[in-house]
Amino acid sequence: MSRGRWLFTMQPAYHQRLMSSTSPSANAPVSSVETIRAQFPALDRIHQDRPVAYFDGPGGTQVPRPVVAAMSDYLYHHNANTHWAYPTSEETDAAIEAARRTCAEFLNATAAEIAFGANMTTLTFHLARALEMNWGIGDEIVVTELDHHANIDPWRRLVRERGMTIRAVRMEPETGQLDWQDFEKAVSGRTRLVAIGAASNALGTINDVARAVSLARSVKALVFVDAVHYVPHELADVRALDCDFLAMSGYKFYGPHIGVLYCKSDLLETIDFPKLIPSPDNGPERVETGTQNQEGMVGTAAAIDFLSSLADEGAGGNRDRLHVTYRELHRRSTALVQQLWNGLNAIKGVHLYGPTPESPRTATVSFVVDGVPSTDVARRLAASGLFLSHGDFYAATVIERLGLGPEGLVRAGCACYTTTDEVERLIAGVSEIVKR
Repeated sequence: MSRGRWLFTMQPAYHQRLMSSTSPSANAPVSSVETIRAQFPALDRIHQDRPVAYFDGPGGTQVPRPVVAAMSDYLYHHNANTHWAYPTSEETDAAIEAARRTCAEFLNATAAEIAFGANMTTLTFHLARALEMNWGIGDEIVVTELDHHANIDPWRRLVRERGMTIRAVRMEPETGQLDWQDFEKAVSGRTRLVAIGAASNALGTINDVARAVSLARSVKALVFVDAVHYVPHELADVRALDCDFLAMSGYKFYGPHIGVLYCKSDLLETIDFPKLIPSPDNGPERVETGTQNQEGMVGTAAAIDFLSSLADEGAGGNRDRLHVTYRELHRRSTALVQQLWNGLNAIKGVHLYGPTPESPRTATVSFVVDGVPSTDVARRLAASGLFLSHGDFYAATVIERLGLGPEGLVRAGCACYTTTDEVERLIAGVSEIVKR
């Protein structure tokens, strides 16, 4: 068999190797943290004689070996542009379709509803530009103060370009949650789109997207869901949500830097996406302008396969295994968040923001230290091998509503490879900063 056909004709064997490298023991439904960690070479890094603990997952997770292996195999043995009559081009077409199918299964969609792009922000601007053709003066879009600005500013731009009105639903600073009474007031017969984040990348809040969809449907408005911070922590289901659009980013769930857009099939064929005349008029390719990041598509599918491979093979099909994986990882992350929240909350001079651990939330905890800028907190923690992000995380309205200055917050995110020992190191590191 020629090596050029190995990825596609032998994909089940490749998947079997992926499964065996991470599969759980006979006594556990999901791989142990230790087994998971062995797949991430980044965790071997030493910084100033300390092992690195990565709490920067909300800004981008580390990448396991199977994802890099899939991407390098594509680049080494199958790399080509699409839709030409020679083997590597045909293999690239097959790889892209396989990636669409895997992403579709991840979201409970169909492959024909999955489009790729540079990132979620670019895809959202692209979609906004396409939708605006049917909107104008007097039409309204509802956004929220809790969102990343990638789900605010592309819609705000339509105010200048089309004379539309933007209504922003208030966030309650005390809880880090949306004001649903204000949400109900914001939605009216003039609403054309409700844009909501499924989870806040700044505070970890999980929003009641189903409630937002219900409000939108009551006035026959479309719904766009930013699921970038959500899908690393909860398994999304676009059919259950009945949203029209959903966007996510591969690099937030152990994959490469690429964006993915779900678009409901009946809308996909009718929206006037900006495109080149010779490019396809049908299916998701009409969303994808120019040559795409094909190795990124392959890597995103491999990241999803990696997550499903953490569950025991007896769990059923791919999405069934994803359910098992997500359920167990949620249990573990809930314990880590409780540990981190309680530990930081006990330190005088540390202030926590966002929902308490008992509320619907992701494994993201944000805080400030009295008298110490967030940049300095992050820098001092990094000296101890603790890598955290700081600032506004492009959720600038959240920072403004919390009454914080440009330094913003310090953000700690727990991932599938985070351990209780690392959380204890972080609590001790913050305590040491306060003492100094």
